[in-house]
Amino acid sequence: MNSIFCGIEKLSLVDFDGYISCTLFTSGCNYRCPFCHNSPLIKEQPSLKMEEILNYLSARKKMLDAVVVTGGEPTLHKELPSVIKQIKDLGYIIKLDTNGTNPKMLKELIDKKLIDYVAMDIKASSNCYSLVTGVVNPFLDNIKESINILKTSNINFEFRTTLVKEFHSLDSINEMKELVSGAKKLYLQKFVLRDTCLNQKLHEVDLETANTYKSILEEVVEKVILRGY
Repeated sequence: MNSIFCGIEKLSLVDFDGYISCTLFTSGCNYRCPFCHNSPLIKEQPSLKMEEILNYLSARKKMLDAVVVTGGEPTLHKELPSVIKQIKDLGYIIKLDTNGTNPKMLKELIDKKLIDYVAMDIKASSNCYSLVTGVVNPFLDNIKESINILKTSNINFEFRTTLVKEFHSLDSINEMKELVSGAKKLYLQKFVLRDTCLNQKLHEVDLETANTYKSILEEVVEKVILRGY
């Protein structure tokens, strides 16, 4: 039987801090972020067979600690909870990467204890969300609901923002405090221009400016960390 996954990185040391992971990719996304380096996953891709994935994970239980479910946007797939349960039943720690546009499914996964860690993208300030996500309706109410779900749950989570010179400024970072306020952990990620990025004219934020943004956000977030700098 085909799975919801279209790609697999069989061994990763960087996708889940502190864990040796296998990373599974879903296709399809409701955003068109110009800086996305996984843009081929926006469209539906050929699926991997679920049996082969489970067989691989079952055989590697002594080598791997965790499975990272990423995309694309995994929560677009209604089968996600049942699929994750099959992996969870093998004894793996599960990390979910999400853009937060499906709070109902996020809550279901948390309530059923199917996931152990969530990394949610906070793309920018509310006013800039449409620009940064490349869509007219960026589901901002859903984003805010997902943020609240994470803040009020007992699950470990991180927020993360990819800093892009064309999309982030002192004003927008100050405005973004509204979304991330009260979080324990926020990663500010360095943008890297790759061939797969939808917009090839974007630029990274320099280290000095990134540190300035870090200081601003530390006013409302317990721990702000630069990633990739």
